[in-house]
Amino acid sequence: MPKLDIEAIPQSNATGYPEPFARPVEGRWWRRLAPAGGLTAMGASHVVLKPGAWSSQRPWHADEDELLVMLSGEAVLVEDAGRTLLRAGDVCAWPMAAENGHHLMNESSADCSFVAISAGNAKGSGSYPDIDMQWGPHGYTHKDGTPY
Repeated sequence: MPKLDIEAIPQSNATGYPEPFARPVEGRWWRRLAPAGGLTAMGASHVVLKPGAWSSQRPWHADEDELLVMLSGEAVLVEDAGRTLLRAGDVCAWPMAAENGHHLMNESSADCSFVAISAGNAKGSGSYPDIDMQWGPHGYTHKDGTPY
């Protein structure tokens, strides 16, 4: 059956970020929808941000398109050009290789939720414009290539 039982999918707030970059995402809880549905050529996650939490550090992807659909609550989208308030029903898209770092911050007093969808090279690369970190085939490194 194609209908997924979201509550049956394991939830995690794990991150691979090295310290101190992991702290802002401690209140991010995700469920991997794509593997639960047997999808292998795209990624999709259901994400809940607790008040004060970030969705991620502010990345851009060199070889992966991204789409985000807000489901509930509100969050502030932070991009290179500034801040935008997102609410349930809002949709955002970032084409691969567009060097526009972006993330969501829950600055409200209630949880918010969204679905994040990605397509392309899931083992690709990208960078974080605000911090000395990038990722690629060897995981997270400093921008000079030195591992964390």
